[in-house]
Amino acid sequence: MSEEQEKPNPPSDAADAVPEIRSATYPRSPSPSNRAYLKQLLSERNQHPQRAPEIDQQIQQTFERRVALLALDMCGFTELSIAYGIIHYLAMIRQMEDVATPAVIGNGGTVIKQDADNLFAIFNEPAQALEAALDIFRAFDAVNRVVTPDRQIHGSIGIGYGETLIIGNEDLFGSEMNLACKLGEDIAERAEILITPAAFGALPAGRYVCRPVQFALGQLEIHCYHYERSLFPDA
Repeated sequence: MSEEQEKPNPPSDAADAVPEIRSATYPRSPSPSNRAYLKQLLSERNQHPQRAPEIDQQIQQTFERRVALLALDMCGFTELSIAYGIIHYLAMIRQMEDVATPAVIGNGGTVIKQDADNLFAIFNEPAQALEAALDIFRAFDAVNRVVTPDRQIHGSIGIGYGETLIIGNEDLFGSEMNLACKLGEDIAERAEILITPAAFGALPAGRYVCRPVQFALGQLEIHCYHYERSLFPDA
């Protein structure tokens, strides 16, 4: 080896250095806990029906959690958007989200999505969801005392509890999710909280007064509970 070959290369100035260029690498398959991964698993299930039990178990292990669900629906969309325009109502939706989110977080919950004039959140226990619902309505009342009538926010809430597929912070799927949405969006009236039987059964005994109610939607009968008031032990 020559003397010239044995000498180390002199360091180059940073200004003269040529930056290394690398191609960005991406995972070959979608990462767990997101919508793309769920779609991939569902496609495999459709293509390989004989593997359905195995794929179902994989989906459940990846996405399924037992949670309490809160489905909030704003009231008055059609009337307000016709009277004041869609931008006015979009601003109201934004204010609803700004007001409701702290109430969810303050009770240990997580907002999963806000879709149109609906907000969906999850909690570990139904009592947390119910307390969040009460705080949301208190916050709405506080806002409504200082804004003009055309900007007042009103809503209705459904609460469920059970095994639910939670797709990251994107979406929720499950029978209790569907029932909570039905209660909050289609059945509950302004400032009303309706609770599924599963959620009611998991509430702490002696803390809340709820009245059983039944609704008929076409041929479908829905049994639930109407929240009436909270009970507090004597100090």
